[in-house]
Amino acid sequence: FFFYGVIFECQFLNGTERVRYLERQIYNRQQTSHFDSDVGKYVADTPLDEYQVEIWNSDAEILEDQRNAVDTYCRHNYGGVESFTVQRS
Repeated sequence: FFFYGVIFECQFLNGTERVRYLERQIYNRQQTSHFDSDVGKYVADTPLDEYQVEIWNSDAEILEDQRNAVDTYCRHNYGGVESFTVQRS
């Protein structure tokens, strides 16, 4: 058996003033590659994903979608989770 998963993460600093989007590719509990909106491209964390990262980084449409995820995924969903996270006392 093996495990493959993707973790999507939004990090907020001072509300939505500063937002970072991360997408982590996980294989058998090890991160093999990730996209970081601060870097703007995919990065291979293991040799296993070097070829796949090359493919993703050479596709302008994929990179544009990932770079826009800060707004389309993170900021878009911020209002729905704000009351559960930020406003807790």
